[in-house]
Amino acid sequence: MVPHVTANGTEPRVLDELGYYLLAGAGGEGPAALMDETRQGEALGLGTAFISERWNVKEASSLVGAACAVSERMQIATAATNHNTRHPLITASWATTMHRLSGGRFTLGLGRGIAAMYQAFGVPAVTTAQMEDFAQVMRRLWHGELIFGHDGPIGSYDLLFLDPDFDEDIRLAIVAFGPQTLALGGREFDDVILHTYFTPETLQRSVKTVKQAAEQAGRDPDSVRVWSCFATVGDHLPEELRLKKTVGRLATYLQGYGDLLVRTNGWDAAVLQRFRDDPVVQSIPGGIDHKADADQIEHIAGLIPDEWLEPSATGSPSQCAARIRQEFELGADAVIMHGASPAELEPVVTAYRAGD
Repeated sequence: MVPHVTANGTEPRVLDELGYYLLAGAGGEGPAALMDETRQGEALGLGTAFISERWNVKEASSLVGAACAVSERMQIATAATNHNTRHPLITASWATTMHRLSGGRFTLGLGRGIAAMYQAFGVPAVTTAQMEDFAQVMRRLWHGELIFGHDGPIGSYDLLFLDPDFDEDIRLAIVAFGPQTLALGGREFDDVILHTYFTPETLQRSVKTVKQAAEQAGRDPDSVRVWSCFATVGDHLPEELRLKKTVGRLATYLQGYGDLLVRTNGWDAAVLQRFRDDPVVQSIPGGIDHKADADQIEHIAGLIPDEWLEPSATGSPSQCAARIRQEFELGADAVIMHGASPAELEPVVTAYRAGD
C-alpha cells in the first residue's frame, strides 16, 4: 500500500475524522502484524489508530510503543485499557513516555471493562467515580504536581509524583456505554468513544449526553470529540469473513454484556434470551468471533434480527462511505471504521474521498 496522491500530484487531506483499529478483533495474524497495519493506515491518510487490549497477546503498552515507533503522523490511542490493572504511576509514566516518544500523538483511552471477568480474575470492579478520580490524578501528575495523601475512589496513596518539571498535555479518552460514563466523558475527557452497533437514536442520545455534560462543567462542548465506533464491512470481502465480522462480532458482544446492549438500544430482551438458550451458542467455548466455525456463525445469523445488525456500514464501498457520512449527520464528531484492517478498508476510504 502506497500513499494516495491526487491527480495533480499533491497529497490529499488527512482524514482526521476517521480512525480504525489495529489488530481488529481477536488479533488475527498476531501482534507482529501491527507494524504493517500502522504504516498502511497512515498511508491511507487515516487520523487515528486505536488499540484494544486483550489479556493474551494484545497487551496495550507493548502495542502502543510499536505503533508509535513506526508512525510519523497518526494519533495512536488505546480504546481501551483499564486503570485498575496497573499502579497509577505506571500508567502515568507509560503515557508520558509515549507522549514524548511520539511527539504528542498518544491518547490514553480508558474503559470500564467486563465485571464478570474481573470477578473471575480477582480484580475489583471499576466504578464511574474511580475513572473520574483516575483522570484527574493523571492530569495532575502530567503537569508536575506532587500529590500528598491522596485518598479517593482509586485508593489511598501517601505520595504520587513523576517529575516536578513535567507540563504535559496528554489526551484522555473514555469508552462509554451508559449515561453516567457518557456524562463523565463530557466532564473530564477529550475523546468519548461509543460502542459498536449503537442505533441512530442511541448515537444521538449519547452525543447529547456528552455535550450537555461538557457544557454544564464549563467546558466547550465542541472540544470533546465523540467517536462513533462503526462496523465497516463491505461486500468486497468474502461472505464468510463478512459474517464473522458482523454476526460473529455482535454475537460476542451479546455473550459478554448482552443485557446492557439490548437495554441501551431498546431491543427485545426475549430475542437475547433465545440467543443465550440456543444449543449452538452454548456449545462455543469462548468468544464467538474467534472460536466459532463458519457453520456455527451461519446458524447464529438466524438468531439475530436484521435490525440489530443494521447500525453498520455494509454493501459496496460507495454505500459504506455514504453510511459513514450519515453518522456525522446524526451528530458524531468522528468515526472509527471498526472490525477491518487498512487493506480491507482501502476501497471504502477511496470511495469516501470521492465524496469530499
